[in-house]
Amino acid sequence: MLAQEAARIIVDHGIRDYRVAKIKAAERLGLTTRGSLPRNAEIERAISEHLQLFGRESHTDFLQFMRKVALSAMGLLSSFTPRLVGPVLKGTADKNSAVNLHLFADHAESVAMRLVELGYAYRPYERRFKISRGRGATPNTFAGFKFDYEHTSVEATVFPVDGIRQAPISPIDGKPMQRADIKAVSALLERVDGMFVDGSKGQRS
Repeated sequence: MLAQEAARIIVDHGIRDYRVAKIKAAERLGLTTRGSLPRNAEIERAISEHLQLFGRESHTDFLQFMRKVALSAMGLLSSFTPRLVGPVLKGTADKNSAVNLHLFADHAESVAMRLVELGYAYRPYERRFKISRGRGATPNTFAGFKFDYEHTSVEATVFPVDGIRQAPISPIDGKPMQRADIKAVSALLERVDGMFVDGSKGQRS
């Protein structure tokens, strides 16, 4: 019940922080947060179930639209070897989701310069990711740029060129984040179920 309520809060109110959503869900259900809360992976499954239950065809159409936007944006930034990550890739995107891309460049400023050349205004941000697992692993900070593209928010986080070899650790399940290149996203658009799974043909790390 708590996972389902947290999922509803995330989808309906656009809260991206799973812990905040879990605490709000516990408060609404009159439960204490001192005990064991659902894991992030359970919340993500509940989000997927919520979207399939209440969205159905409309969610499928929305997901296809977001992935088409992602594919187009990846083509726009193809010189930075883009990879799609996050809810749009995994099929859990909602109306509050952005298209999340990982780009790879020697200098983050080159991405900013490319956006300016293309005529897109951007807002810089910083994001912290762990590159390796383990208690001693500390997050690294990476620059990113948020811009509007085809009426959709795109968040492009820039990693070093060799960062393409090792995906950062997902805060959802503690495993390396799933990434998909242009070929994999194109193939995903042709899938009937719309869900991304490990080992999909065409996937690149």
